Amino acid sequence: MIGLRRKWQKNSGLMLLGLLFSVMLHFASPNAAVGMPKTATMPHFTLWQAAVLGFVQGLTEFLPISSTAHLKAVPVILGWGDPGVTFTAVIQLGSIAAVLWYFWGDITQLLVGAFKAIWRGVRKEKESDDPEVRASHNLEAQQLSIVGGIALGTIPIVFFGLLWKALVPDLDNSPLRSMGAIAIASVVMAIFLGLAERIGNRKRDFKDLNATDGILMGLAQALALIPGVSRSGSTITAGLFLGLERATAARFSFLLGIPAITLAGLVQLKSDVIDVGIHLSQVYPLVVGTISSAIFSYLAIAWLIEFLKQQSTWIFVWYRLTFGVAILGALSLGWIKN
Repeated sequence: MIGLRRKWQKNSGLMLLGLLFSVMLHFASPNAAVGMPKTATMPHFTLWQAAVLGFVQGLTEFLPISSTAHLKAVPVILGWGDPGVTFTAVIQLGSIAAVLWYFWGDITQLLVGAFKAIWRGVRKEKESDDPEVRASHNLEAQQLSIVGGIALGTIPIVFFGLLWKALVPDLDNSPLRSMGAIAIASVVMAIFLGLAERIGNRKRDFKDLNATDGILMGLAQALALIPGVSRSGSTITAGLFLGLERATAARFSFLLGIPAITLAGLVQLKSDVIDVGIHLSQVYPLVVGTISSAIFSYLAIAWLIEFLKQQSTWIFVWYRLTFGVAILGALSLGWIKN
């Protein structure tokens, strides 16, 4: 049974990627421009460029340094142009495949434990006198609380995301997605992360998580709608302010991000790929970018959790400050466009 579970865990990410590619290929056509009134508008990248962008996405999605900022800044600096919201959101699905792959054991334990706790409540079972049974029930109740916190914590980013999409329909060309705005967001969030590192007591681990943590970190997650803030950066920062250990804050941040990143990627996939069609020539870069994103996301998750067990987040604080100041300096000197 354990062997089958591990085999499913290893294959779950690959299955998700395969399903995603099947959908993209189904709605692709070599004559999309002729057969459809309009097609998805995305920059044309070579396979090499797409692989590099997937590397950037995978490396920065789960590090607290903002994948959106780097996916905008890196190709602009290299002269490739802005990938845009659609390309960015779709290759994020590779990051979701990676996080599902890495945390499959945690996810199944949380869901099974939550279901058992709900089922006991429905059946109105009496509390057992057996200490081991009571301990098991307490663990399941806590797992239900964590799952509830993730669900409730996803509501803010969904609500504000829909509001954002309604108020800013052309996010690609919005001033909020300018290089200057991204640089300022990076500097501000670096300061907050530094404060959290300094103030947080870091005494709570994963078994101390509850629904309130999910709600408060979910509110922080909604800040990531602002390009340059960083979803993992805002949630890890909030976790540190709440007294979580660094590795626990990162681990819960990744679990909390699964619904949000999945919804964002699927909405963009439907609205800008499935609904309007896509040129076949654009599918292959998306596929390569998504595979690259999945591989480097997995490596980034594994590295960061181990790193934070022993080290602080100050390296990311100083990196974000340097990144933001460097962009502002390059803008002021006219080296890059805003």
